[in-house]
Order: sequence, then C-alpha cells, then structure tokens
Amino acid sequence: MVIGDNGNLVPAEVSGRRTSFRVADPTKMAFFWLTAFFFVYCARPEDWIPGPLKYLPMAKITAILAMWGLFNAMGKTKRTLKDLPKEARILLIMIGLLYAGAFLSPVYIGGALNRTIDFSKLGVAWVLVFLLVTSFDRLRRIIFVQTFCVVVVCGIAIVKGHNLPRLEGALGGIYSNPNDLAFAIVLTLPFALAFMVTSKNVVVKVWWLCGMLLMMLALFMTASRAGFIDLIISGGVTLYYFAIKGRRLYLLVATALVGVVMMGSVGGKLYDRFVALEGGSSTEQSAYGSYEQRKYLMVRALDGIVNYPVLGVGVHNFQSYSGVWHDVHMTYLQICVEGGIAVLVLYLMFFWRAFKNLKTLRQRKNLDPDIVLFIGALQSSLVGFIVGACFAPEAYQYFPYFAVAFTATLLQTVQEQEPVPDTAFAQPKKKRHFLEVYADRGTSNAVSPTR
Repeated sequence: MVIGDNGNLVPAEVSGRRTSFRVADPTKMAFFWLTAFFFVYCARPEDWIPGPLKYLPMAKITAILAMWGLFNAMGKTKRTLKDLPKEARILLIMIGLLYAGAFLSPVYIGGALNRTIDFSKLGVAWVLVFLLVTSFDRLRRIIFVQTFCVVVVCGIAIVKGHNLPRLEGALGGIYSNPNDLAFAIVLTLPFALAFMVTSKNVVVKVWWLCGMLLMMLALFMTASRAGFIDLIISGGVTLYYFAIKGRRLYLLVATALVGVVMMGSVGGKLYDRFVALEGGSSTEQSAYGSYEQRKYLMVRALDGIVNYPVLGVGVHNFQSYSGVWHDVHMTYLQICVEGGIAVLVLYLMFFWRAFKNLKTLRQRKNLDPDIVLFIGALQSSLVGFIVGACFAPEAYQYFPYFAVAFTATLLQTVQEQEPVPDTAFAQPKKKRHFLEVYADRGTSNAVSPTR
C-alpha cells in the first residue's frame, strides 16, 4: 500500500492499461422522446405514411413520454427548473394570459380554450428543450431533425401537390396553407446551409445542396409573396454571416445563379401575384382580391384591439370576429387582437431575449467555428421570422419559438463549459483583512511580521 492508495487500485499484472467507466446518461430516454416529438411535429408523418398514424395523437404521446423520461431523471440532470431563463418565464406567463382570455372570451369560449390547450404544448416542449439539450451535439441533432423533416416535407408536397394551385392542401397542419409552408421553409433554410458548410463529407454536402434546391423549388411553387419577401431579407442576413463574414464568396455567386434559374423556370406564378397588387393582372385577379381583403382584416383587427384591449377575443377567435372567417395576415396584430395588449408586449419581449442571447454569444471569444456558424444561422432564422411576421399570421407556429429555445440552450451550454474561476486565494476587498493577528493584537509593541 502506498500513500494515496484507497485500496481500489488495479494491480499492474492484472491490467496493464487504464480502465474507464462509462457513466449512464439519465436523460438519454427523455431526449430520445423529445427528438421523436420534433420529428412528429415537423414531418407530420400521419399525412403521408399510410396506416393508423392519423388516428393517434402522436405529438401528445411523444411529449408525454419525454416528460416522463425527464421526471425519472429528476435530481440527476445538469439543469433544473430553477435554471430556466427569463424567456421561459415570459412564455409561460403569456400562455397563462391566453388561458384567461379563453375563459373570458366574448366570441367563443370553447374554441379558444381548446386551441389554447393545443398551443400550451409548446410551453412543455420549450422547457424540455432547455433542460435536455445540454450540449452542442444534442443541439445539432435537434436542429438536424427539424431541417431534415422540412426537406422531406417539401419533397412530399411537390409530389402530392404538383397539380394543386400553390401546393395548397398537399399536406395538413402547419403546411396546409401555402404561406405557412413558405414561412417554415424560410425559417429552416439557414440551418440547411449551416449543415452543408460544416459537413466534411462530400456526399453529405451534395445531399444538403439538393435539399436546399428542393426547398427553394417548393417555396417558388407556393407563389407566396410574403414568403418571397421573407426569403430576400433572411437570405441577405444569411449571406452576410456565411459568405461575407465567413469568407465564402462563392456562396454569393451560387445564390445569384440559383435565384435567376428558379425565377426564370418556376417563378411565373409568383411574378403574376406581385403584378396583381396593382389590380391590372388578367391572370391573377384573385391575388388583388386577397390584397384588398387583407387590408380589411387589418382594420378589423385594430377595431378588435380597441374593443377588447386587455385579454383579446381568444386564440383563433378572430376568424369569427372578422366576419369573413380569415386570420389577419400580420402576426403582431393577430397575437394582440386574440390575446390582448399585455400578451403582445410579452411576445415582443420573448423574441427580444433571443436577440440578446445571440449578441452575448457573439461577444464570446474562441468559440468553436461550428458554433459561430449556427449562431449566424439562428440570427438569420429569427430575422426572417421578425420580417415574415409582418405579412403572415404565424403567432402559434412552433418554429420561431424553437429558435428562441435554441439560442437559450446554446448560451447556457457555452456558459457551462467556461472554467470556473479559482476563488481559493481571492484577495479580500477591504484592507483591514490584510492585517495579521498577533498575541498583542496590534498594540504599539506588536511584533513586525517577518518578510
């Protein structure tokens, strides 16, 4: 026995090499089900996989299993509910106010309550993302699932809806409306580019390139004017971070070439819809009617805000209140008229926190280059949302909320990896704490300390 031996040393004759022990991850199962939830929400397999899936509430099932896995891991996780950032609390308060507005809705209590319950799943998913995504590898995996699913959805929508006007109704849920599909594509394109750039495998790079081309094709086939404007703004921010700051100038040339080809081959419908804004298009009169209707809906939404400024008319109740059974095509008006002015303020604070997180991350030194790229992708996605929200009713789509969760968990992960400062020999702040104590207690006969 030698000094420091606790009796557990492995003799050299038994093992001539180091032994290691793999510590089981208590959150592994919960993270698996969280990944499954992302797949179900983003891919909507019940719309294109034949069988009984369409009769099962897959999103609820996977969310419950993820919560159960986290519950079993409680006390063993790196993060706890006390670590939740301010944006999580803002989101939960906002959901609480939506519940209050649903119970007091002047339009339809039952409908508002059911839709609020459905939306409140987001709060659970958001908290799970923050508590379970505790490393950059896990964050990449979650973003990969979302991006891969959108690529698959674009391919399926093109195949199933190539004969449908603007791919409308090719899939259900968040992809049933062409504007919503275009919105989801724009928010996800920066992530696809990030995966392509960071990949070291040529085959994988080609796959992501084809995936982005497929997404662009689906976007142009939706002929969404709001989606196209959103693409220009978000794409500009993406190219700034990836091409200019990242010194990949070839991306500028490639983007211009793809844009020209897409506009020339499948952009005719989109061009007609823009021309129709003047009311002089003979091929797209419905687009001008849509433009006039949106103006009416915005005026009607302002009227609803004036009449019900505190708790609004209830989630998704504006369709009834409008009298024409349509949502107002502006997210900020939508959330305000349906949730009240306080919910709008919380909504803006929530997304402002995401930009603050990204600003804090950009100020960090010596970050991994892959992390830097995904910071740029998150910035581009959120800018795309802020712009697109001016032209589309996207208050209850999960994608932008997920992007905020990604910024929060990435910032927390980076902070957790920073070395903890050694305070064992910290110098006291007050000078009197430097005095040495002697038997004579500082009198005139005190012994001078030895130097």
